[in-house]
Amino acid sequence: MPARQPSDNDAVLSAGASIAKQWKDLGAEQLEVALRGLEPQLRREHREHMQSLAMQHEAEQRQHEDRLRARADRRQTVELITGAVVALAMLGAGVYVAPENGWLSALLCGPSLLALARVFVLRQSGPEDMRAVSLAGRLATNAVIQVQQPQQPQPPQLPPVL
Repeated sequence: MPARQPSDNDAVLSAGASIAKQWKDLGAEQLEVALRGLEPQLRREHREHMQSLAMQHEAEQRQHEDRLRARADRRQTVELITGAVVALAMLGAGVYVAPENGWLSALLCGPSLLALARVFVLRQSGPEDMRAVSLAGRLATNAVIQVQQPQQPQPPQLPPVL
């Protein structure tokens, strides 16, 4: 049964077949010497291939890190713009409602504005922010209640009888 010829599509098999054709007439000693001479070259090629794979992996890693950095930069920019828009809207609304509702203006322009700006711009918030917002809300509500309570009319004073 004749040996099958390797297809030209597979480079490794065709290279192996060409080497086998060249070495088929060699004796065992000559073949051993030739294989010993071939081994360092194969090791070098393997080392080069492994180094190129490592460099390719490092390049892919750098590209991935660059994409992550770019995504984080875009996200931070969007958060900064959103925070600025929300802060300006709250400030504008606070100024707009100030003549009629001072308490609402105090809520919109007070600690809640600063707390929201801190959340959007600095991306951090703490319990002290919520305490300040809560305190400002209570004070504004108490001020409204005091203003809205009608003053009790004093009973009419009768003129003194003589």
